[in-house]
Amino acid sequence: MCGIVGALVFDDRDFRVSSDYIAQMRDAMLHRGPDGAGIWISSDARVGFGHRRLSIIDLSRAADQPMCNEDGTLWVVLNGEIYNYAEIRNELQRIGGHRWKTDHSDTEVILHAFEQWGINCIQRFRGMFAIALWDVRQRELWLIRDRIGVKPLYYSVHHGRITFASEIKALLQDPQQERSVDEEGFYHFLSFLTTPAPNTLFSGIRKLPAGTWFRVRNDGRIEERRYWDVWDSTQPLTDCPEDEIARRILEELRSSVKLRKVSDVPVGVFLSGGIDSSVNAALFSEDNPGPVDTFSIGYDEEYRSYPNELEYARTMAQIIGSEHHERILTQQDLIDFLPEMVRLQDEPIADPVCVPVYYVSKLARDHGVVVCQVGEGSDELFCGYPAWRLSLQLQRYGDLPVPNVLKQFGLRGLGLVGVENGRPYEFLRRNALGLPIFWGGAEAFTETHKHRLLSSRLRRQLKGLTAWDALAPIRRRFLDNAWEKSDLAWMSYLDLSFRLPELLLMRVDKMSMGVSLEARVPFLDHKFVALAMSIPGAIKTRNGVLKYILKKSVRGLIPDALIDRKKQGFGVPVQEWFANRLGDFTRHELDSFCRDTDFLDPTEVTRVLENDRKRAWYLLNFALWWKQYISHSQTEHLAEAVI
Repeated sequence: MCGIVGALVFDDRDFRVSSDYIAQMRDAMLHRGPDGAGIWISSDARVGFGHRRLSIIDLSRAADQPMCNEDGTLWVVLNGEIYNYAEIRNELQRIGGHRWKTDHSDTEVILHAFEQWGINCIQRFRGMFAIALWDVRQRELWLIRDRIGVKPLYYSVHHGRITFASEIKALLQDPQQERSVDEEGFYHFLSFLTTPAPNTLFSGIRKLPAGTWFRVRNDGRIEERRYWDVWDSTQPLTDCPEDEIARRILEELRSSVKLRKVSDVPVGVFLSGGIDSSVNAALFSEDNPGPVDTFSIGYDEEYRSYPNELEYARTMAQIIGSEHHERILTQQDLIDFLPEMVRLQDEPIADPVCVPVYYVSKLARDHGVVVCQVGEGSDELFCGYPAWRLSLQLQRYGDLPVPNVLKQFGLRGLGLVGVENGRPYEFLRRNALGLPIFWGGAEAFTETHKHRLLSSRLRRQLKGLTAWDALAPIRRRFLDNAWEKSDLAWMSYLDLSFRLPELLLMRVDKMSMGVSLEARVPFLDHKFVALAMSIPGAIKTRNGVLKYILKKSVRGLIPDALIDRKKQGFGVPVQEWFANRLGDFTRHELDSFCRDTDFLDPTEVTRVLENDRKRAWYLLNFALWWKQYISHSQTEHLAEAVI
């Protein structure tokens, strides 16, 4: 795991890439790679790569990056891991014709795999990665993001060049990089708590979508291609016995966990005491040479909105005999962390779970662990959220043969009683338009509420824009390619395409890398994902039991008491903390934000503060981001102009 940066200047421009230019961008991400740093600049100064290294596989200096092949015609920087690098290296050695300079670097495998198979080499990679390759002979830059989007990759095209980096803050070191709000991105942030790829909240800065590569030619032409979609890899298990499906789930998951144990530095497991983290810990402990290090977060009180799960984590830790570590969080921990959280996020990830993810990552790093396995992805693949069960029920009601005129009448009735901001109105509105009810597992404000919340200027400017505009391309891919077009298949595919890569995985990446810790995600191994999406929805949930087939597959591996307990999820007691200092802090920040900007309607913000603490957190995230990344920058530029 590392931080990568680079730039390519197009042929008709006079700008030249310098070591200082690359170093300034690279070192904005020191936290991503404290173990080493490197720079390569092409002889004509039109291309430059930079790298910050967090050493995990092959700790030798020979594995430093940027790295080139034997004759210097191919250069690479990698953020991430290729877990099956040894298998690919063995294949390349059997083929012959490649000279190796490292003992077991996965980065060098990328170079020789690209030499052998071209861009199709990525189909062989099993891992998480953001890769940049410069082909000297073809004068082409390749940018590649892994299939699921575990690793981020941002880029910007401006002033006759393209720059790229693992984090936006690196791109912002370019003095000619624009710093302003993408207002369409802001609208979607209010919908989804994040901005859908390829946009970001920064105007002019974009992110490479998951499962996509870019080819950038030296004259500035850009070709983009989606190289992987889960439906291309599924093999429907419609005639497969249930017991066999359960066996295959556990077998593939065991293989995924084993691959993610590959490391030359200590590896641990985040353990909440839920099914997913407990399965991770149990599988990781199999054939382990010593006790596993496990890490948990709890809170200083028993809050109604989020009871502590520590007793369940301790139970699982005792069963596997792990070296178990805990950290107890307070409201002050959250408030103290907010400025650093905003800095690490780059763009708002309005999920308060960023806070415990950061602290559990820091707990692991403080105990000498450099890599941890996490449990993201299981709920999306196997229907683990109680809210999904409600969405499925609502969709079934919506599919009943009710004339649309009656639905429109219902909308008018709900409007007359003043509940247009609520979910019932929004779900009925979608159904009346012939759209699916489910728009993702992390919806913030409804369409009606957003238009009340926006300033009059943005209401005019964004008139006609809806959250569905961001989801429509995903829906088209689903309808074109899915072997099962059920409501549950749509829900899994949508969150696999959007919420996971742009929200849940980004909170893990940004918070863990903020303390120089690599997070690995066994449930999102692409082969395991393809298996999960090959399973008929009818056995993912049965008789009201969420994750039915996954639970069946892991019985006997972890205690039934952990499997059958009510799902809680990783959370933060924001509701209670808003009644105290966090609420006062939020009111102060949002009052200042509304005075200084015209993004939001102050009256509606006040209503949110008074009536909806959860959504006030979302607005606080945006206000703090604007203050740090936009307002401060504008103030600095103004000061420079005055001087």
